[in-house]
Amino acid sequence: MNIRHAETAEEILRCHPLMRHLRPRLESAEQFLDCYRRQATAGYRLLVRWSGETPVALAGYRFSENLIHGQHLYVDDFVSNPESRGLGHGTALLEFLKAEAKALGCAQLVLDTAIDNVNAQRLYRRTGMTGGGLHFFAKLA
Repeated sequence: MNIRHAETAEEILRCHPLMRHLRPRLESAEQFLDCYRRQATAGYRLLVRWSGETPVALAGYRFSENLIHGQHLYVDDFVSNPESRGLGHGTALLEFLKAEAKALGCAQLVLDTAIDNVNAQRLYRRTGMTGGGLHFFAKLA
């Protein structure tokens, strides 16, 4: 197992089946690649835990700054293969992201999770994260 960024179109396309567990609206691999490319222009990257050439967990993240958190690393997407959960993949990615955030001079690693996603919340707490609010949104279309 190793952790490295998905850099090529081929590697990003390989991540599509895993990302669909989290983002089922991304029906095709090409749609996913297009979304990735648009977000990459704003600094979005995919960090992947690989088993050979197969992604077993991934985190989509970006460097950000706002008034509430200052400079921080924001994790947009975080998912592991349902068949291999509990094997340390998520913990390994979070620790890598924390180191990446520190290297960039960030004071925080920030992410949102669903209120009912108690397994993810347990993982975040085990890795030293704390809850700090609720995320609200309004669907406009």
